[in-house]
Parts: sequence; structure tokens; C-alpha cells
Amino acid sequence: MSTFSPMKKKKRDKSDNNYLNGVVLHSPILRRYLRRYRHHIFPVISVVSGCLLLFLVAFSLIARSPPLHHHDHLSLLRFHASSADNGVVEVQLNNDETPAFRVPESGGSSVQHLWSGTKSELFFGCSNASDKFLTADVKTLPNRYLLIATSGGLNQQRTGITDAVVAAYILNATLVVPKLDHQSFWKDSSNFAEIFDVDRFISFLSNDVKIIKKLPSKGGKPMSPYTMRVPRKCNVKCYLNRVVPVLNKKHAVQLTKFDYRLSNNLESHLQKLRCRTNYHALKFTDNINEMGRKLVERMKMKNKHFIALHLRFEPDMLAFSGCYFGGGEKERNELGAIRKRWKTLHPTNPDKVRRRGRCPLSPGEVGLMLRALGFGSDVHLYVASGEVYKGEETLAPLKALFPNFHTKETIASKEELEPFSSFSSRMAALDFIVCDESDVFVTNNNGNMARILAGRRRYFGHKPTIRPNAKKLYKLFINRNNMTWEEFASRVRTSQIGSMGEPNEKKPGKGEFHENPEACICKTSNTKSKDVRIPQMESNEGSNISKEDDTNKDSGYATDGHMTDDEQFWPEMDYVETGNKSLGKGPSQRFSYQGLNYDLPELLELFSD
Repeated sequence: MSTFSPMKKKKRDKSDNNYLNGVVLHSPILRRYLRRYRHHIFPVISVVSGCLLLFLVAFSLIARSPPLHHHDHLSLLRFHASSADNGVVEVQLNNDETPAFRVPESGGSSVQHLWSGTKSELFFGCSNASDKFLTADVKTLPNRYLLIATSGGLNQQRTGITDAVVAAYILNATLVVPKLDHQSFWKDSSNFAEIFDVDRFISFLSNDVKIIKKLPSKGGKPMSPYTMRVPRKCNVKCYLNRVVPVLNKKHAVQLTKFDYRLSNNLESHLQKLRCRTNYHALKFTDNINEMGRKLVERMKMKNKHFIALHLRFEPDMLAFSGCYFGGGEKERNELGAIRKRWKTLHPTNPDKVRRRGRCPLSPGEVGLMLRALGFGSDVHLYVASGEVYKGEETLAPLKALFPNFHTKETIASKEELEPFSSFSSRMAALDFIVCDESDVFVTNNNGNMARILAGRRRYFGHKPTIRPNAKKLYKLFINRNNMTWEEFASRVRTSQIGSMGEPNEKKPGKGEFHENPEACICKTSNTKSKDVRIPQMESNEGSNISKEDDTNKDSGYATDGHMTDDEQFWPEMDYVETGNKSLGKGPSQRFSYQGLNYDLPELLELFSD
């Protein structure tokens, strides 16, 4: 065994010191040194890194969560609002120590410009037929009858009725007054004459299409129509190829599920016929119009201007959307149970759906958007909706921001609504009238009622129609606690450019025609014009109107490829009216779905189109 003397140890230490001093000056020596001791250095580094990682994990577990998680879009439901003396509403998002999001009670600058569109006076509706338009007495062939069976709720059926008139004109056929849908989700037994003025419908269009109330008899026996269905977005060529041969043989044809069965892109004279039907021939019955006018007058008595909001926050809508609104497992279980009723729906990624702008805003988010746009707490708000998910809990933030909150149930008595309350379409018609006559209409989706009203308001003077740009607003809502109110409001206004119902917001040919009836919108000259304004119809054919269908030549189908994903996504479904139940009131708001009568095939088609 060898031993070391103290002298040798000292000599070795000195040698080591000389070696280390040379490391700094000689890199080859450094490399040899590292190779020699690498087995000792790297384990030490690994241990230190592991300790740091464990520390970070432990810190993340015990640290307080951020004020607003990007999933938690209903966190506004858990706030209390208090008015300060300086006219600021302190919106506390949670009950912890999160700093309040300070929302002003006023809209800031004057909102007078918000109640009317920019340069809207330069545009007007024009849907008169041109001199070249063939009238019904020349065009209609004998022994050709077209019947249609509409599908869906009030506004979806309205699109079917409008398109049926055009289809009859294309087919040179006599149109029988359309049958309304009695079988789907809404279970409304109303017939055409109980919703619309049937005599006006027939007489107003008498020069365009011959319309009768029922099929004539043949040989003393009632005619039996042949039942068939055409594809969605079927264009002129499609109708001529598919339906005319059957009409020639059977003489009477009934087209079923008739909603969006006509191409979005038609020649100008056919688009104008759509407008004449939708905006002039289709009028509600006198009793519906009278009650609707009463509701409008009562809103006008409360204030000179008012906003109408189509909230569309019912459980069925939320379940179908696949979105998550921050209600935890309870919400996931409740909405998930409804979603399972549609067996063809696939699981969704709520984050992805929301990022793409395909989720409706929560009521609180709608309120913040309106305040950011400039509407103060003194504004009166009319809300058209069915039963809101979670009732008063969900509506609380919207009511805190806009305490002048009204529905048809709050401004009309139960006795006044009794003739309508058992019929979903008649109740929806009342909301339609108030929304149509409102100074500003706000839609929280892109469904049938939103589209029909957006197009109608464009046609009758471009009255402001606000459609939330959910895709852009999404990021603002999840980051709102990281910016001042002024910055938030500025970004909201920027995000909403192009979604406020202004003239020429949409490019020609873009969007669904019922929402953007460009062929029926004319512009005055820059000089003083003597053009007759709406509701008079003009013979001006307009300009820049496409004369060609967007078709697939092989199939004869309309492609409608210009529509964006966002425009195509929203379900072709009107909201579910809940009789005379007030929004968020009563035991019905405690989320019981056992009584809902879901007709799966019907709902599947309504939602998926």
C-alpha cells in the first residue's frame, strides 16, 4: 500500500493550483479538464435544474389563479355592480381580491350618431319590376300548380314563402298558398292566414305570380299533388331540370322542407321579386300588427330612442353551438345532455369554436360591447328571447349595465298577450315587429331572424343593425382586465367597423341575399334628387348587379361559394319562444328539460343547415 507524506501532498496542491491557473489561458487544457470532470459536473447541473422545476410546479399550484380564465366567459355572472359618485360602475368580476373592471355609466361621447347610419339617406329600397318583366297573365301556364311545405320557425318559414313565389315564377306555375310547419320543434298549429294577411299576399303579387288558396278539383275530385324535394340552393337550371318534367306529367307538385331551396344568386329581376314578396306582400295579420304597434309605442313613450336585442341565449342554442361559458361541470353536464339528442353531432373543441367567432356573446359581454360603442345606462333596451340559460343569474350583468330592461311580457299585460302566448310564431311575430321598428337592432347570432331583419332594415333606410364581431371581440373580453376602459372601448369600436349596418359594408355578391338584398338597394345621385323614398317602390334596376348565377355547370346547383364560414355556420333556426314566460322569472328558469318536446329529425335539419 502506498502512502503520501505531507511534503508530497503540499507539492501536489501547488501543482493543482498551477494547473488551474493555466486553464484560463489555454483552452486545450480547459477541454481536457472538462472531459476529466464531466461525470461530476453534469449530475450537479441536473440536480439543480430538477430542484428549480419542482419549485416552479409547487409555486403554480399554490399561486392564485388569474382574474379571468379564457374559458370563463360567464365570469361576469359572478359580479356585483356599484355606482360611484363619479359616474363609474365598478364591475367586480369575482368575490375575491381581483381589481374591479371600472365601466362608466355613460357612453362617453354623444351617442346621437349611433341612432342613424352614416350616409343612409343616400340609399333606398327599389324593387319595382322593369318593363321587360313578364307578368303572370303572360307567363303562367294552365294546369301547372306548385305547392310548398315550409320548415322551421316563423322566420325560416318566411324565407321559404319568399322563395316559393320566385320558384313558381321560374316554373310558370300557379302557386297555392304555402302550408306552414306544424310538426317540428315549435309545434305551432297556426296556418298561413293566422300569421299573414293572405288576401294582401295574393293581390299584391297578382301581376307577378298567380296565387290561389287551394288546389282546384279535377273531374269532381280534389287534385293529389306529387311530393318531392329539391336540393338546397337549387338554381334556375336545377328547377327546370328537376321539377318541370314532373309538373308536365303530374300537373301539381308539392316541394317539402322548403327552406333555403333556392339559390342565393339569381338574376336581378328575380331578386327584386324576392324583395317585393318579403318586404311588401308579406304583412302580419291585423291583430298581430295592432299588438306589435302597441309594444313599439310603449317603448317610444319610455324614451325617444331604444335598442332591440335578439339575445339568442337559450339552452338549445348553447348546447348545439358546442361552446363553453364558464359554468363548470354543471354546465357541461346540462348542455351536454341536450346536445346528445342530436346523435350526428360530433364532440367539439370549445376553445377553437370560440376563437373562430362561432359562440354567441354572453348577456354581460353584449352589455360591455354596447357600453363601449357609446350607449349609456340611460338607454332603454328591449330584449327578444326565449328562456335564457340560467335565467336571472345570466341576465344580471346586462341588467346592471342597462337597468331600463324590457320584454314584451314586462310592457304588456298577461291578458293582452293571451291570444298569442300559446303560439310560438305569433309571439315571435310580436318581437319581430318591435325589433324592426327599433332605432338600433342588435343581433347575437346570424340565424334567420337576424338575417331577415338585417336585410329589411337595409331596404327600409339602412337603420343601424349591430352584429357583434365575435371573432375579434373574443380576445378583448379575455384580456379586458389587462387594459384601461378607454383602451378596451377603443378596441371594441375598431373591431365593430363593418358590422354596424352601414351602407356598402358588404362587398357586392357577398353574404346571404335575405341579409344583404343588394339588387334591391338603389343610390340617389349627388345632386338634389326627386327620387321617391321607401316605402314607395322604384323602377330603378340598380347597378353592379350580377346577371349570372354562381352555378356548377355539371349539376345545376348553386355553389354559393362566396359565403364565409362565419356566415354559413349559424343554425338555420329561430329562437324557441316560451309562451308568456318572462325572461329569467319563475320556476321554469330552474333548468328542467324533461318537458321539452324535441323532434330529433326536425331539429337536426334545422340546426345543421
